[in-house]
Amino acid sequence: MIPSPAAIRAATEWLSARARWHPLEMLFWLAAFAAIFVLPDQHLILTEIAWLGLFALSLDLILGYAGIISLGHAAFLGLGAYTAALLAKFHIVDEPVLALLCGGFVAMAVGFVTSFLVLRGSDLTRLMVTLGVALILAEIANRNGWLTGGADGLQGVDIKPVLGLFPFDLAGHTGYTYCLIVLFILFLLARRLVNSPFGLSLLSVKSNPLRALAIGISVDTRLVIIYTISAFYAGVAGALVAQTTAFASLDLFSFDRSADLLLVLIIGGAGYLYGGLIGAIIFKFMQDYLSALTPQYWPFWIGLVLVVLVLVGRERITSWTTPIRRLAARLDWRTTAHLTAPSTEEPGH
Repeated sequence: MIPSPAAIRAATEWLSARARWHPLEMLFWLAAFAAIFVLPDQHLILTEIAWLGLFALSLDLILGYAGIISLGHAAFLGLGAYTAALLAKFHIVDEPVLALLCGGFVAMAVGFVTSFLVLRGSDLTRLMVTLGVALILAEIANRNGWLTGGADGLQGVDIKPVLGLFPFDLAGHTGYTYCLIVLFILFLLARRLVNSPFGLSLLSVKSNPLRALAIGISVDTRLVIIYTISAFYAGVAGALVAQTTAFASLDLFSFDRSADLLLVLIIGGAGYLYGGLIGAIIFKFMQDYLSALTPQYWPFWIGLVLVVLVLVGRERITSWTTPIRRLAARLDWRTTAHLTAPSTEEPGH
Protein backbone atom coordinates (compact mmCIF):
# COMPACT_ATOMS: atom_id res chain seq x y z
CA MET A 1 0.00 0.00 0.00
CA ILE A 2 1.45 3.34 -1.13
CA PRO A 3 0.91 6.19 1.36
CA SER A 4 -1.00 9.22 0.14
CA PRO A 5 0.73 12.58 -0.40
CA ALA A 6 -1.16 13.96 2.60
CA ALA A 7 0.15 11.16 4.81
CA ILE A 8 3.70 11.71 3.57
CA ARG A 9 3.40 15.45 4.19
CA ALA A 10 2.01 14.87 7.70
CA ALA A 11 4.83 12.45 8.51
CA THR A 12 7.43 14.92 7.21
CA GLU A 13 6.00 17.73 9.33
CA TRP A 14 5.93 15.50 12.39
CA LEU A 15 9.56 14.48 11.90
CA SER A 16 10.56 18.11 11.41
CA ALA A 17 8.78 19.13 14.61
CA ARG A 18 10.44 16.28 16.49
CA ALA A 19 13.91 17.31 15.31
CA ARG A 20 13.41 21.02 15.97
CA TRP A 21 15.60 22.66 18.61
CA HIS A 22 13.69 23.84 21.66
CA PRO A 23 14.54 26.85 23.86
CA LEU A 24 15.58 24.73 26.84
CA GLU A 25 18.01 22.81 24.64
CA MET A 26 19.62 26.01 23.43
CA LEU A 27 19.82 27.31 26.99
CA PHE A 28 21.49 24.08 28.14
CA TRP A 29 24.30 24.31 25.60
CA LEU A 30 24.72 28.07 26.01
CA ALA A 31 25.21 27.50 29.74
CA ALA A 32 27.69 24.69 29.07
CA PHE A 33 29.84 26.84 26.79
CA ALA A 34 29.46 29.89 29.04
CA ALA A 35 30.99 27.83 31.86
CA ILE A 36 34.30 28.03 29.96
CA PHE A 37 34.49 31.72 30.93
CA VAL A 38 32.17 31.93 33.96
CA LEU A 39 33.42 28.94 36.00
CA PRO A 40 37.18 28.69 35.41
CA ASP A 41 37.74 27.27 38.92
CA GLN A 42 35.40 24.34 38.23
CA HIS A 43 36.94 23.13 34.97
CA LEU A 44 38.38 19.94 36.47
CA ILE A 45 35.03 18.61 37.63
CA LEU A 46 33.33 19.96 34.51
CA THR A 47 35.80 17.96 32.42
CA GLU A 48 34.77 14.80 34.27
CA ILE A 49 31.11 15.69 33.72
CA ALA A 50 31.71 16.15 29.99
CA TRP A 51 33.33 12.77 29.37
CA LEU A 52 30.91 11.04 31.77
CA GLY A 53 28.02 12.65 29.90
CA LEU A 54 29.37 11.29 26.62
CA PHE A 55 29.80 7.87 28.22
CA ALA A 56 26.19 8.00 29.46
CA LEU A 57 25.03 9.12 26.03
CA SER A 58 26.64 6.02 24.53
CA LEU A 59 24.67 3.75 26.85
CA ASP A 60 21.47 5.71 26.30
CA LEU A 61 21.69 4.98 22.58
CA ILE A 62 21.35 1.25 23.22
CA LEU A 63 19.32 1.25 26.42
CA GLY A 64 16.93 4.13 25.86
CA TYR A 65 16.39 3.66 22.13
CA ALA A 66 17.01 -0.04 21.49
CA GLY A 67 16.29 -1.63 24.86
CA ILE A 68 19.72 -3.30 25.18
CA ILE A 69 20.86 -3.26 28.80
CA SER A 70 24.56 -3.65 29.54
CA LEU A 71 26.59 -4.27 32.68
CA GLY A 72 29.91 -4.17 30.84
CA HIS A 73 29.82 -0.96 28.86
CA ALA A 74 33.04 0.03 30.62
CA ALA A 75 34.81 -2.41 28.27
CA PHE A 76 34.66 0.16 25.49
CA LEU A 77 35.62 3.00 27.83
CA GLY A 78 38.78 1.13 28.79
CA LEU A 79 39.58 0.19 25.19
CA GLY A 80 39.34 3.79 24.05
CA ALA A 81 41.44 5.02 26.96
CA TYR A 82 44.24 2.49 26.52
CA THR A 83 44.32 2.97 22.75
CA ALA A 84 44.69 6.76 23.03
CA ALA A 85 47.20 6.46 25.88
CA LEU A 86 49.39 3.87 24.11
CA LEU A 87 49.39 5.86 20.88
CA ALA A 88 50.54 8.94 22.80
CA LYS A 89 53.10 7.16 24.99
CA PHE A 90 54.92 5.50 22.10
CA HIS A 91 54.48 8.58 19.85
CA ILE A 92 52.62 6.60 17.21
CA VAL A 93 49.93 9.27 16.93
CA ASP A 94 50.82 12.52 18.69
CA GLU A 95 47.78 14.52 17.59
CA PRO A 96 45.10 14.10 20.33
CA VAL A 97 42.19 14.43 17.90
CA LEU A 98 43.48 11.62 15.68
CA ALA A 99 44.26 9.46 18.72
CA LEU A 100 40.75 10.18 19.96
CA LEU A 101 39.27 8.86 16.73
CA CYS A 102 41.55 5.82 16.85
CA GLY A 103 40.31 5.02 20.35
CA GLY A 104 36.74 5.29 19.15
CA PHE A 105 37.33 3.09 16.10
CA VAL A 106 39.09 0.37 18.10
CA ALA A 107 36.16 0.27 20.54
CA MET A 108 33.75 0.30 17.60
CA ALA A 109 35.49 -2.70 16.01
CA VAL A 110 35.30 -4.70 19.24
CA GLY A 111 31.70 -3.59 19.68
CA PHE A 112 30.82 -4.86 16.22
CA VAL A 113 32.45 -8.24 16.85
CA THR A 114 30.84 -8.72 20.26
CA SER A 115 27.43 -7.41 19.18
CA PHE A 116 26.55 -10.78 17.65
CA LEU A 117 27.07 -12.38 21.07
CA VAL A 118 25.30 -9.66 23.00
CA LEU A 119 22.17 -9.74 20.87
CA ARG A 120 21.56 -13.43 21.43
CA GLY A 121 19.20 -14.51 24.19
CA SER A 122 17.19 -12.57 26.76
CA ASP A 123 18.07 -9.49 28.79
CA LEU A 124 19.66 -11.63 31.50
CA THR A 125 21.90 -13.28 28.92
CA ARG A 126 22.90 -9.90 27.56
CA LEU A 127 23.77 -8.69 31.05
CA MET A 128 26.09 -11.63 31.61
CA VAL A 129 27.68 -11.44 28.15
CA THR A 130 28.42 -7.70 28.39
CA LEU A 131 29.84 -8.14 31.88
CA GLY A 132 31.93 -11.08 30.67
CA VAL A 133 33.39 -9.06 27.79
CA ALA A 134 34.48 -6.31 30.18
CA LEU A 135 36.06 -8.82 32.58
CA ILE A 136 37.92 -10.58 29.76
CA LEU A 137 39.35 -7.33 28.41
CA ALA A 138 40.36 -6.23 31.92
CA GLU A 139 42.18 -9.53 32.47
CA ILE A 140 43.94 -9.27 29.09
CA ALA A 141 45.15 -5.80 30.05
CA ASN A 142 46.22 -7.08 33.46
CA ARG A 143 48.16 -10.05 32.03
CA ASN A 144 50.04 -7.87 29.55
CA GLY A 145 51.52 -5.51 32.11
CA TRP A 146 54.62 -4.98 29.96
CA LEU A 147 52.39 -3.00 27.62
CA THR A 148 49.53 -1.70 29.74
CA GLY A 149 51.29 -1.21 33.07
CA GLY A 150 49.12 -3.85 34.72
CA ALA A 151 47.66 -2.98 38.12
CA ASP A 152 49.84 0.14 38.32
CA GLY A 153 48.26 1.64 35.23
CA LEU A 154 49.85 3.07 32.11
CA GLN A 155 52.19 5.84 33.19
CA GLY A 156 54.48 8.19 31.36
CA VAL A 157 51.83 9.21 28.85
CA ASP A 158 52.80 12.42 27.06
CA ILE A 159 49.75 14.16 25.57
CA LYS A 160 50.69 16.77 22.97
CA PRO A 161 48.76 20.04 22.48
CA VAL A 162 45.43 19.76 20.69
CA LEU A 163 45.94 20.62 17.00
CA GLY A 164 49.47 21.63 18.03
CA LEU A 165 48.12 24.85 19.58
CA PHE A 166 46.35 24.16 22.87
CA PRO A 167 48.40 22.33 25.54
CA PHE A 168 46.63 20.56 28.39
CA ASP A 169 47.03 22.33 31.74
CA LEU A 170 46.64 21.26 35.36
CA ALA A 171 43.65 23.55 35.89
CA GLY A 172 41.69 21.71 33.20
CA HIS A 173 40.90 24.74 31.04
CA THR A 174 41.94 23.10 27.76
CA GLY A 175 40.59 19.75 28.91
CA TYR A 176 37.07 21.05 29.55
CA THR A 177 36.88 23.02 26.32
CA TYR A 178 38.19 20.05 24.36
CA CYS A 179 35.80 17.56 25.99
CA LEU A 180 32.83 19.90 25.62
CA ILE A 181 33.43 20.44 21.90
CA VAL A 182 33.77 16.69 21.31
CA LEU A 183 30.62 16.05 23.37
CA PHE A 184 28.65 18.67 21.45
CA ILE A 185 29.68 17.34 18.03
CA LEU A 186 28.84 13.75 18.93
CA PHE A 187 25.60 14.87 20.56
CA LEU A 188 24.56 16.57 17.31
CA LEU A 189 25.25 13.35 15.41
CA ALA A 190 23.31 11.29 17.97
CA ARG A 191 20.42 13.75 17.88
CA ARG A 192 20.28 13.53 14.11
CA LEU A 193 20.42 9.74 14.32
CA VAL A 194 17.59 9.26 16.81
CA ASN A 195 15.34 11.72 14.95
CA SER A 196 15.87 9.95 11.63
CA PRO A 197 13.70 7.12 10.29
CA PHE A 198 16.41 4.74 11.53
CA GLY A 199 16.06 6.10 15.06
CA LEU A 200 12.29 5.80 14.94
CA SER A 201 12.59 2.21 13.75
CA LEU A 202 14.78 1.52 16.80
CA LEU A 203 11.95 2.65 19.04
CA SER A 204 9.61 0.23 17.31
CA VAL A 205 12.16 -2.56 17.78
CA LYS A 206 12.45 -1.69 21.48
CA SER A 207 8.68 -1.58 21.91
CA ASN A 208 7.81 -4.79 20.06
CA PRO A 209 10.57 -6.58 18.13
CA LEU A 210 8.21 -9.25 16.78
CA ARG A 211 5.84 -6.69 15.32
CA ALA A 212 8.78 -4.71 13.91
CA LEU A 213 10.04 -7.88 12.24
CA ALA A 214 6.56 -8.59 10.88
CA ILE A 215 6.36 -5.23 9.09
CA GLY A 216 9.73 -5.75 7.42
CA ILE A 217 12.20 -4.08 9.80
CA SER A 218 15.53 -5.89 10.01
CA VAL A 219 15.74 -6.07 13.79
CA ASP A 220 19.16 -7.71 14.19
CA THR A 221 20.81 -5.41 11.65
CA ARG A 222 19.57 -2.30 13.43
CA LEU A 223 20.63 -3.58 16.83
CA VAL A 224 24.12 -4.41 15.55
CA ILE A 225 24.45 -0.94 14.02
CA ILE A 226 23.35 0.97 17.11
CA TYR A 227 25.47 -1.22 19.40
CA THR A 228 28.52 -0.55 17.23
CA ILE A 229 27.85 3.19 17.23
CA SER A 230 27.39 3.11 21.00
CA ALA A 231 30.77 1.39 21.38
CA PHE A 232 32.39 4.15 19.30
CA TYR A 233 30.92 6.83 21.58
CA ALA A 234 32.12 4.99 24.69
CA GLY A 235 35.58 4.57 23.17
CA VAL A 236 35.81 8.30 22.46
CA ALA A 237 34.78 8.98 26.07
CA GLY A 238 37.58 6.68 27.24
CA ALA A 239 40.08 8.45 25.01
CA LEU A 240 39.02 11.76 26.57
CA VAL A 241 39.68 10.30 30.02
CA ALA A 242 43.19 9.21 29.04
CA GLN A 243 44.06 12.47 27.29
CA THR A 244 42.81 14.79 30.03
CA THR A 245 44.49 12.80 32.83
CA ALA A 246 47.53 11.47 30.90
CA PHE A 247 46.83 8.11 32.52
CA ALA A 248 44.93 4.87 31.90
CA SER A 249 44.25 2.15 34.45
CA LEU A 250 42.43 -1.16 34.82
CA ASP A 251 39.79 0.67 36.84
CA LEU A 252 38.32 1.88 33.56
CA PHE A 253 37.24 -1.70 32.79
CA SER A 254 35.74 -2.29 36.22
CA PHE A 255 32.17 -3.20 37.04
CA ASP A 256 31.94 -0.06 39.20
CA ARG A 257 32.25 2.10 36.08
CA SER A 258 29.35 0.33 34.39
CA ALA A 259 27.27 0.43 37.58
CA ASP A 260 27.88 4.17 38.02
CA LEU A 261 26.87 4.65 34.39
CA LEU A 262 23.54 2.92 34.97
CA LEU A 263 23.03 5.07 38.05
CA VAL A 264 23.67 8.20 35.98
CA LEU A 265 20.97 7.15 33.51
CA ILE A 266 18.57 6.25 36.32
CA ILE A 267 19.02 9.72 37.81
CA GLY A 268 18.67 11.59 34.51
CA GLY A 269 16.35 9.23 32.67
CA ALA A 270 16.89 7.16 29.54
CA GLY A 271 15.50 7.59 26.07
CA TYR A 272 15.85 11.33 25.41
CA LEU A 273 19.64 11.94 25.11
CA TYR A 274 19.70 14.72 27.69
CA GLY A 275 19.04 12.21 30.45
CA GLY A 276 22.65 11.06 30.45
CA LEU A 277 23.97 14.63 30.41
CA ILE A 278 21.71 15.82 33.22
CA GLY A 279 22.39 12.66 35.19
CA ALA A 280 26.15 13.16 34.80
CA ILE A 281 25.89 16.72 36.15
CA ILE A 282 23.81 15.67 39.17
CA PHE A 283 25.90 12.57 39.87
CA LYS A 284 29.32 14.26 39.75
CA PHE A 285 28.35 17.30 41.80
CA MET A 286 26.53 15.08 44.29
CA GLN A 287 29.55 12.76 44.48
CA ASP A 288 31.93 15.70 44.92
CA TYR A 289 29.82 17.30 47.66
CA LEU A 290 29.05 14.11 49.57
CA SER A 291 32.62 12.80 49.42
CA ALA A 292 33.81 16.08 50.94
CA LEU A 293 31.04 16.02 53.55
CA THR A 294 31.31 12.35 54.54
CA PRO A 295 34.39 10.76 52.89
CA GLN A 296 33.62 7.27 54.21
CA TYR A 297 29.87 7.09 53.70
CA TRP A 298 29.13 9.08 50.53
CA PRO A 299 28.07 5.93 48.56
CA PHE A 300 25.31 5.46 51.14
CA TRP A 301 23.76 8.82 50.31
CA ILE A 302 23.94 8.18 46.56
CA GLY A 303 22.28 4.83 47.16
CA LEU A 304 19.60 6.58 49.20
CA VAL A 305 18.91 8.93 46.29
CA LEU A 306 18.53 5.90 44.02
CA VAL A 307 16.05 4.30 46.43
CA VAL A 308 14.02 7.52 46.60
CA LEU A 309 13.94 7.72 42.81
CA VAL A 310 12.62 4.17 42.60
CA LEU A 311 10.04 4.53 45.38
CA VAL A 312 8.76 8.03 44.66
CA GLY A 313 9.24 8.14 40.91
CA ARG A 314 11.12 10.64 38.77
CA GLU A 315 7.89 12.18 37.49
CA ARG A 316 6.83 13.32 40.95
CA ILE A 317 10.28 14.59 41.87
CA THR A 318 10.61 16.64 38.68
CA SER A 319 7.01 17.89 38.70
CA TRP A 320 8.30 21.31 39.80
CA THR A 321 9.77 21.78 36.31
CA THR A 322 6.33 21.48 34.67
CA PRO A 323 5.71 25.27 34.47
CA ILE A 324 9.15 25.79 32.95
CA ARG A 325 8.58 23.09 30.33
CA ARG A 326 5.14 24.51 29.51
CA LEU A 327 6.60 27.99 29.06
CA ALA A 328 9.34 26.61 26.80
CA ALA A 329 6.77 24.71 24.73
CA ARG A 330 4.62 27.85 24.40
CA LEU A 331 7.60 29.95 23.29
CA ASP A 332 8.61 27.27 20.80
CA TRP A 333 5.07 27.09 19.41
CA ARG A 334 4.89 30.87 18.98
CA THR A 335 8.27 30.94 17.23
CA THR A 336 7.26 28.14 14.89
CA ALA A 337 3.90 29.72 14.11
CA HIS A 338 5.58 33.03 13.30
CA LEU A 339 8.13 31.42 11.00
CA THR A 340 5.66 29.17 9.16
CA ALA A 341 2.67 31.52 8.93
CA PRO A 342 1.75 32.27 5.30
CA SER A 343 2.11 35.82 4.14
CA THR A 344 -1.11 37.79 3.78
CA GLU A 345 0.44 40.44 1.54
CA GLU A 346 -0.34 40.42 -2.14
CA PRO A 347 2.53 40.17 -4.60
CA GLY A 348 3.97 43.48 -5.56
CA HIS A 349 2.98 45.27 -2.34
